[in-house]
Amino acid sequence: MSDLVGRTALVTGASRGIGQAIAVRLAARGAVVLVHFGTDEDGATATVDEIESAGGTALTVRAELGVDDDIETLFAGVEEGLAGRPLDILVNNAAAAPAGPLGVTTRSEFDHLFAVNVRAPYFIIQRALPLFRDGGRIVTISSVATRMANPAQTSFAMTKGAIETMSMTLANELGARGITVNAVAPGATRTAANGSFFEASGLTELIAATTALGRLGGPDDVADVVAFLASDAAGWITGQVIDASGGLFLGPRARGSGISG
Repeated sequence: MSDLVGRTALVTGASRGIGQAIAVRLAARGAVVLVHFGTDEDGATATVDEIESAGGTALTVRAELGVDDDIETLFAGVEEGLAGRPLDILVNNAAAAPAGPLGVTTRSEFDHLFAVNVRAPYFIIQRALPLFRDGGRIVTISSVATRMANPAQTSFAMTKGAIETMSMTLANELGARGITVNAVAPGATRTAANGSFFEASGLTELIAATTALGRLGGPDDVADVVAFLASDAAGWITGQVIDASGGLFLGPRARGSGISG
């Protein structure tokens, strides 16, 4: 499928995991992709290499998010990479990991979470809008943590709740330009970076047992949803949070119901 030919995309945090999968998928559908990274230059280069080896076009953009002048640094690279072209797709994927439960989270960790997960996406959108072509797409990666009570992720879930509200309100504001704004909420997603976490005894089986589709997610599962939202087919979807968890914790799973297809 090449429905994104002629369009440009910026994907933050695209050096590995979900962000890498999103960048590769958008490029496979024809978009020229700006691959943002903070510190993992080798990973970002690997993303570009994978895209180019498949016949796509991509280049890296470096900026550490959550620090002073992060947006200026990012967009200096973005504007150079665009070389006068408009921006069509923005995927806010970069995020800081959960800092732990209330009893151990420090003020600096809390501030860092909000700087990377909330402040950066907000001001990236603000700075990107003058570059955006009407009819563009903005997608921000959220988490199912916003609909579950997990004491180990309270501050992290708060950041994701904030960007879901941001997406809804900006969708209302930017609709006049035909720009859609949505969030995608992954569940338990195994990546190369977090694979060891899922090696804890029985954890994978527990998650699969509480997921309607009966397995862990992978980066491509999320990339599929983002690519759809970036396409013309999703032009009537905006202000929404799209769950991409395979149905994690929807409720008790019935056994032996006798229902078959």
